[in-house]
Amino acid sequence: MLTKLLRIHLRPYRRDLWLIVLLQFVQTLAGLYLPTLNADIIDSGVVKGDIDYILGVGGVMLLVSLVQIACSIGAVYYGARTAMAVGRDVRGAIFHRVQDFSAREVGQFGTPSLITRTTNDVQQVQMLTLMAFTLMVSAPIMCFGGIIMALNQDVTLSWLLVLAVPILGVSVGVIIAKMRPAFRLMQERIDKINQILREQIMGIRVIRAFVKDTHERRRFTKANTELLDVSLVVGRLMALMFPIVMLVMNASSVAVLWFGGLRIDDGSMQIGALTAFLSYLMQILMAVMMATFMFMMVPRAEVSAERITEVLDTHTSVVLPENPVSPGEVHGRLELSDVEFRYPGAEKPVLQEISLLALPGETTAIIGSTGSGKTTLLNLIPRLMDATDGSVRVDGVDVRELDATVLSDAVGLVPQKPYLFAGTVASNLRYGKADATDEELWHALEVAQGKDFVERMPEGLDSPIAQGGTNVSGGQRQRLAIARMLVRRPEIYLFDDSFSALDYATDAALRRALVAETAEATVVIVAQRVSTIRHADRIVVLDEGRVVGTGTHTELMDGNETYREIVLSQLTEQEAA
Repeated sequence: MLTKLLRIHLRPYRRDLWLIVLLQFVQTLAGLYLPTLNADIIDSGVVKGDIDYILGVGGVMLLVSLVQIACSIGAVYYGARTAMAVGRDVRGAIFHRVQDFSAREVGQFGTPSLITRTTNDVQQVQMLTLMAFTLMVSAPIMCFGGIIMALNQDVTLSWLLVLAVPILGVSVGVIIAKMRPAFRLMQERIDKINQILREQIMGIRVIRAFVKDTHERRRFTKANTELLDVSLVVGRLMALMFPIVMLVMNASSVAVLWFGGLRIDDGSMQIGALTAFLSYLMQILMAVMMATFMFMMVPRAEVSAERITEVLDTHTSVVLPENPVSPGEVHGRLELSDVEFRYPGAEKPVLQEISLLALPGETTAIIGSTGSGKTTLLNLIPRLMDATDGSVRVDGVDVRELDATVLSDAVGLVPQKPYLFAGTVASNLRYGKADATDEELWHALEVAQGKDFVERMPEGLDSPIAQGGTNVSGGQRQRLAIARMLVRRPEIYLFDDSFSALDYATDAALRRALVAETAEATVVIVAQRVSTIRHADRIVVLDEGRVVGTGTHTELMDGNETYREIVLSQLTEQEAA
């Protein structure tokens, strides 16, 4: 997965890759040439006392060193730039893929996991890419070049290379094999930490209201300790790697000096050649150690790449039509025919055999007990999810065939949990219509019964809104979300229990104002509060994902037991009449 991911996202940077390889090749060759020059200075200059030779070869060494430094700086610069660009591209690819997901796919992965995959997992791949450009390219060149240069100095001592390099490679390989499953578990534990932190931050008021601070601390401590345990396993394996590398390197140095000293003593080898051979041995083992740094990161990056690829290879269940239909004008006639929706692997569908008709100029209300499928039904209309059977039609055209832009412009949804973005009141309202004037914003606020509290804000429309709208009350958040949809002026208005946080007086005033505003539009309201929907032109009663009644309030009170039970749980018989 890691190779596949990098191959795809490195393709646009092939020219930079070749430049990095060239610079690394030149700087590595320069580094390999320096010990040979140093041996020449010792054997032909120092031993013979030839100062001119020392200065001449020393000048060449200085020039080679400058070339090495320049190439090294260039390689690091282009390597870092390319690695960061790859990280940017992968993050962008995940973001755009998630933006295409329906509610089904988002629920499949979970919000905390998607955040971790977009941030931490991408960072692991990005760091591996950077290390590959700065270390991995030069490591094999240095290793094989060092072997050739060492053999050029003395073939007899080469048995030390044959012994040291495999020992080091096998030792590192065994440790890396044990690290890979630990890294996967670590990423999963990070997901869990993110999930708990997100829940605790979002639900801090609930935690304090129920005095669950101690319980939540224990819950976080447990998840934190589990992450600590797996991190310790990884840390111990990583800590074990460095002593092994240093042991092999130091033992090899001692062996070279010992056996090389014996060869110098019998005249088979010169001092300069021994010095150069020792330098090449260190370069070879350093190359192996650099590869070790890389291989320490590879298991975790592989796990991260697998998690990233899972997201990128997951296609949305809401597929755009190949030949989208673009009607000239949308009137807002909404029809659901034998609609069924089932989550993957579920024993039974959430919705089944749903048929209803909502016409322009009328208000259609949907009511039912908790879990009856009201929100799921509403989400099928703007294609947040697609029906697994049956059809949802706007003006006679199946929404799966309708042009996505047309559908988006035609349908406005106020979700059950309205969300406001960090910015200002105006920026949130213009989310519905980017070029809306201030007059349009104030009109929408007036209809949504939000004008008064916005006027009381210090900066009016320019007053700041915190992320999620946490600096305004639940009722104000709902009214701003309703105003945001009113600015858009769609042909179909969908209200998903959007009046639940409003007091009865504000609820009534808002519904009265909406009558004139939506006189020619199709209005579909999901509500738990009977008073909100009792005057609707048509009321649809859901129970366990099925339509069990359709009619006006009076008709349903007389002939539908499910609706009658819901009404009498909130109102008296006299109030209901």
